[in-house]
Amino acid sequence: MTDQIYLTVRQLCDKYAAFTQGGLRALIFNEHTNGLAQSRAIVRLGRKILIDEQKFFNWIESHDGQGCKE
Repeated sequence: MTDQIYLTVRQLCDKYAAFTQGGLRALIFNEHTNGLAQSRAIVRLGRKILIDEQKFFNWIESHDGQGCKE
């Protein structure tokens, strides 16, 4: 059994009001330039996009104080 929690874009936005669907989709669209791809927080199953909650927040914390690099 794993401790990983996977959420859809909508589920993550519903759970954490700080994120909008459009903002999160923009981060995912630019994942190769903003470092999100290297974090391995995004999982694709066909057209479905799932977000590994812990890896996503680890990626957010790694950008603390660095500003946006998109």
